[in-house]
Amino acid sequence: MNATKARSGLLIAAAALALSGCTEIEQALNKGGDTPCREYIAQDQETKRVTITKFLEEQHGQAPTGTNVDLSMAAVDGLCTVQANADTPIERADLAGIFIRK
Repeated sequence: MNATKARSGLLIAAAALALSGCTEIEQALNKGGDTPCREYIAQDQETKRVTITKFLEEQHGQAPTGTNVDLSMAAVDGLCTVQANADTPIERADLAGIFIRK
């Protein structure tokens, strides 16, 4: 019984370690501001957070605050949802792009 609990604990720890490593790998491979709106809209919330965080780091050269990430996610979600050209990178998504293909 104790061996089973120990094995279960090791499996849970290994899974948690693997999942935390995925975020670092995902951030390294993430396109940040070069991510097209089409790809951004298809991402899950956590991947969107990684994309926006990397984009803001690219723009400002430092890690953004959680509030900045949340506000930027909401803005990019809105702009990319109505973007005339779904291939527009999120760094270029803006109000003009809603009406004019870029």
